[in-house]
Amino acid sequence: MQVSTFLWFDGRAEEAADHYTGVFDDSAVLDVQRAPDGRVMTVTFELAGQRYVAYNGGPEFTFTGAISLYAECDTQEEVDRVWANLTDGGKEGPGGSLTDRFGVTWQVMPKALGELLNAAGPDEAERILTALHAMTKIDVQRLIDARDQ
Repeated sequence: MQVSTFLWFDGRAEEAADHYTGVFDDSAVLDVQRAPDGRVMTVTFELAGQRYVAYNGGPEFTFTGAISLYAECDTQEEVDRVWANLTDGGKEGPGGSLTDRFGVTWQVMPKALGELLNAAGPDEAERILTALHAMTKIDVQRLIDARDQ
């Protein structure tokens, strides 16, 4: 058995899959299923080893911020690159969240955030989280500065 994330698009499944696989390393479109008239119905793709199925289901359902995709980045440079690509045509949100041009909500977080919080005492953690919530794109150095205040 394999569990995958299923994403419902209104005619932009292939465009979304192509965009996402261009943003993340170790990613690829695996399969494109077409209707008899040639329209793309589903696109199966992987992002960094995680499998997704994008479906052109029409306008009946739209994405909401109630569920989001979480991208944990190894470096600030990776945060910057992923953020720039996903916000292109999209909208920045608070605390590392964004909504991309397809309406999908993402959390773009540096791996360092968890490391900082795990090593922090209660006062340090509160300062880190206060700084985090004041940001759009996460800046690791600003989190470190907040911890060290």
